[in-house]
Amino acid sequence: MNVKLFVGNLPKSITQEELSTLFTQAGEVIVTDIVTYRNNGKPKGLAFVTMSNKNEAEKAIHMFNASSFNDMTLKVNIAQPPFEL
Repeated sequence: MNVKLFVGNLPKSITQEELSTLFTQAGEVIVTDIVTYRNNGKPKGLAFVTMSNKNEAEKAIHMFNASSFNDMTLKVNIAQPPFEL
């Protein structure tokens, strides 16, 4: 079953290809989605990466959470569903 990860504190210059290449080190990446501002389309420094299974997602968290990438300390964890009010 696919597992979606939240990735925070990314450099705003990162591309989909760079993000995918990075996370492929931990396993099969299904999709990457870099979050952008609505008004100008520029990256916010956040992304979601969907890994092909739980083991690969956990491996990615272990490999990349609190690791340095382009002088930024990444934050990687399991994505939480949005809260409803």
